[in-house]
Amino acid sequence: MKALKAIVLIIALIAALAGGYLLGTRRPAGPEQAHEQQVAKGQAEAEKKQQYTCGMHPFVIRDEPGLCPVCGMTLVPLKPGATGSQQQAANAPTQAATAPKKWRSPMDPGYIRDAPGKDYMGHDLVPVTEDGSDAGTISIDPVTAQNMGVRTEPVSRRQLVKTIRTVGLMTYEEGRQFSINSKIEGWIEKLFVNQAGQMVKKGQPLMEIYSPELVAAQQEYLLALENSGKLAGNPVAGIAGSADRLLAAARTRLKYWDISPGQIRAIETSGQTTKTLTLFSPHSGVVTMKKALEGMRVMAGEELLQISDISNIWINADIFEYELPWVKVGQTARVELPFAADKVFEGRITYIYPYLNNESRTARARIELVNPGLELKPDMYANVMIDTGMVEGALAIPVNAILSSGKGQTVFVALGDGRFEPRPVKSGVTDDNGYIQILSGLSEGESVVVSAQFMLDSESTLREAVQKMSAPAEQAAGAADHKARKGEANSPPAQKAGTEKLDDLFK
Repeated sequence: MKALKAIVLIIALIAALAGGYLLGTRRPAGPEQAHEQQVAKGQAEAEKKQQYTCGMHPFVIRDEPGLCPVCGMTLVPLKPGATGSQQQAANAPTQAATAPKKWRSPMDPGYIRDAPGKDYMGHDLVPVTEDGSDAGTISIDPVTAQNMGVRTEPVSRRQLVKTIRTVGLMTYEEGRQFSINSKIEGWIEKLFVNQAGQMVKKGQPLMEIYSPELVAAQQEYLLALENSGKLAGNPVAGIAGSADRLLAAARTRLKYWDISPGQIRAIETSGQTTKTLTLFSPHSGVVTMKKALEGMRVMAGEELLQISDISNIWINADIFEYELPWVKVGQTARVELPFAADKVFEGRITYIYPYLNNESRTARARIELVNPGLELKPDMYANVMIDTGMVEGALAIPVNAILSSGKGQTVFVALGDGRFEPRPVKSGVTDDNGYIQILSGLSEGESVVVSAQFMLDSESTLREAVQKMSAPAEQAAGAADHKARKGEANSPPAQKAGTEKLDDLFK
């Protein structure tokens, strides 16, 4: 019996010694081991449940990847242990100037807090930066910017060149159109030019007109000529002079009726009157209008023919309003015919009409061309290319970087660290390579957004509107706080003492 008790005691002693040894070898976890265990636990939880959010709308949180229901952008992974608002704060610039100082509700702009959290509707609060920049300045993390396809290009100085392509209509040179009419009343006895489109030369006879008044004027001239010859040696003072003056008046009358000096000399030589008056062409050209018919009666001043010289021709090219700053008098224009595109005619702009066509909103530029073989014909259409002058050293950006609205033009300037600022600009001319001149609003070396700026514009407008809506709430809160402090300062000392005692009682 005693031996059995001794064996049990020995076994218990051995077990106690083994347990003490094991407890001695096991040390308490240090700070490093605790941190490692916490990180491992956080990673396990993050791997267990990965959430996704939108870089531009952090209140959108989903358990699976996809698209943002607000802007349609691809959702990005949410950092472990961070809310959507904290995710946006982590992606924002680390400078103190851009750190979030206030947090607001995405659904209620008047709900503003000094720390992140959730609003009364359960939405994550959105950070509001107060860096002193414009109200529309926005920040986007690099992943979101890459998904949006945001690209930038620097503002630089360029040589802007533009070729204006337009259409033109050929017409007659106005200074080379002539009207043929008779200064006397009569009848057309013979017509030498009897069809429109006929070519005539200067001095070529056009028609013969019989006029009783012309016959009487010729007879008066012959009588005055005979009388002047008889009285040439009259000794009476003034008689010979009167006869000479009468002869000169009769000769002038014939000249006013377009009787040529050669015809007058023929009348003087023959001593006979002519029955008809021959009208000659004063210029070379083409008969473009014909009213005269053989045998018809004509009145004094009635237009009978029109003759146009088309050795030179005009082209009226239509220039749109926005292209007018490029077009100047004296520039070279190249003209192509639709049916002969391989042949190019060159001319110069000689005049720009000082008014617009109300329907087409275009101005006319007059181009003068030489037409040696009469290949160019009035009322033909032509393709016109105007070589405009170059703008040297112009500050320019791609034309697709500009957002135009009814109030003006805006570009987004990349400020770095994912920050973009909308800035109004004033533009000038646009060249053939897709660049537009910037007159004010940008400096050389700055970078502007050339793609996806429409999304930036919508986000900037939304944030600016929210800030404007939240400003009255902040002002009202500040006014209430100021009023409360003012009331506390104006309260009597006894009231202050009573208030302090009540505060002590509830402590």
